[in-house]
Amino acid sequence: MTRSSTRRLAAALALTVASVTLTACGGGGDSDGAGNPGGEQVTLVTHDSFNVSPEVLERFTEETGYRVQILRAGDAGVMVNQAVLSKNNPQGDVLFGIDNTLLSRALDEGVFAPYEAAGLEAIPETYQLDAGEHRVTPVDTGDICVNYDRAYFAEHDLAPPQTLDDLIDPAYRDLLVVQNAATSSPGLGFLLGT
Repeated sequence: MTRSSTRRLAAALALTVASVTLTACGGGGDSDGAGNPGGEQVTLVTHDSFNVSPEVLERFTEETGYRVQILRAGDAGVMVNQAVLSKNNPQGDVLFGIDNTLLSRALDEGVFAPYEAAGLEAIPETYQLDAGEHRVTPVDTGDICVNYDRAYFAEHDLAPPQTLDDLIDPAYRDLLVVQNAATSSPGLGFLLGT
């Protein structure tokens, strides 16, 4: 597969399975998933919590002729670190799931090959964090939320916190658990928010 066709395929894949944040292109390989040369396959490197239905993957294969092999690479931070360390010998064709908290590291390290995806004009500029260079394609946005156990708060006659400032109230001591900011993009986002 040529680098150019890999880039086109990577963009099509990202738009088809859009559910995380950003996507970009890497190196390519030709295998049918069983190790047989000549098959049409694209390897999608993503974080562990990425989830896509078999039906979406089947539809993608029907529309493009490419089968998708998903390589889960740990939390988003671990995935980015692996991409940086293997940038000269990428693990896959597409890296999917980098958000704005981790993006600068991947861009600074030259992980991505430029590709201008069709349809960018429909995406608000505020989400085009690499506008003009086209090393990544914005796919989705999301929020970082604090979830709480309603029953616990009701049983303890405690109102759930409404703001981040509320979390420093002694009433909420030892009630909050967050992901590791060194490896998790929601954890890092929460850290940056506080």
